[in-house]
Amino acid sequence: MGVPVQGAAPGVASRHQSRLLTLLRDEGPLSRVELGERLELPRARLATELGRLAEVRLVESGGPAASRGGRRSTLVELATDLRFLAVDVGATSIGVAVTDARCEVLAHQSQECDVRQGPTTVLDRVAALAEQVMAEVPGRLVAAGVGLPGPVSFREGMPVAPPIMPGWDRFPVRDRLAGRWGCPVAVDNDVNVMALGERHAGVARSLDDLVFVKVGTGIGCGILLGGRVYRGVAGTAGDIGHIRLDDYGPACACGEVGCLEAYFGGAALARDALTLARSGRSAHLAEVLARQGTLTARDVGVAAASGDFASINLVREGGRRLGHVVASLVSFINPGMVVIGGGVALLGHQLLAEVRSSVYRRSMPLATGNLPIVLSELGDLAGVVGASWLATEHAFAVHRG
Repeated sequence: MGVPVQGAAPGVASRHQSRLLTLLRDEGPLSRVELGERLELPRARLATELGRLAEVRLVESGGPAASRGGRRSTLVELATDLRFLAVDVGATSIGVAVTDARCEVLAHQSQECDVRQGPTTVLDRVAALAEQVMAEVPGRLVAAGVGLPGPVSFREGMPVAPPIMPGWDRFPVRDRLAGRWGCPVAVDNDVNVMALGERHAGVARSLDDLVFVKVGTGIGCGILLGGRVYRGVAGTAGDIGHIRLDDYGPACACGEVGCLEAYFGGAALARDALTLARSGRSAHLAEVLARQGTLTARDVGVAAASGDFASINLVREGGRRLGHVVASLVSFINPGMVVIGGGVALLGHQLLAEVRSSVYRRSMPLATGNLPIVLSELGDLAGVVGASWLATEHAFAVHRG
């Protein structure tokens, strides 16, 4: 059973309508006078375009605007019953949110889920969560956005040879969910989606050029240039987790050796933590292992925060390696900010200090002179907020036919 769709909105018919919707999403309710001034539209043309959007129930009147002298203008806002589904599929969890047209999260649920269970099982669980969140805040479902933890063909809406997603290669995620939900669906790599979330609603708000580094089970990088995601020709830009650091390093999930991810992804941290515990070099981790029977990257962070010397060294060494790669990105791209997020980012300021030290030491002073390197502000919500923006970008684009 899919999410009930209460009359999904028809496509946008002109460039002016697209610009109007995007401006109302980004700025909130605006008066007709302000809209005309911002978009440089004559009053008659503005009235025509707003009339069309009102007919298809994408915009509505928000009451009288504040007086600017003379006759008071009318506020225009996005229809309050518009809904967008936002899906964040990670390696070990899924999150689903429903937002309004301004990408404000109205309801959100997440649960543990192993992506290795395959697309049918995982997407069934996504659909079940979607029904639950939509039931909390009913409305007209317009579009959905989905982030996946692997390389994605953005044009085809499907993952392509994802290293940590067995059974997902070229699975038609977009078409399968669009058929289920009866609305357009946009699919992208999860790190690109998280970068969008931070850019529009997080610590990198309104910055046009930034790098978002996700350190979770895997390691990836979202690159925004000129306010838009840079995906590369095949959609694999930013796959920094598989940059080789050592020809004789540990084996990586991609089949190669010595990749950054093999040193500092969540699985690598758990592996090294187990070695520390069993060798007796970390009494703290040995106690946790005896109690839980397993260790995770989060356990390393807790141990490091409590002063466990071996765990602190593990974080520092991983942060140093990550910093080397980020320094190369900074020298090459010259971003306005570097944001670090994902589950391993919960290691916090010890990790951040090591990354900063490596970047500031290895990159050109001109590139780092005014470069903030910060932790994600949105945390677990970065993925769903970004997925919502992805959905609105698709819904507010011009569709002819």
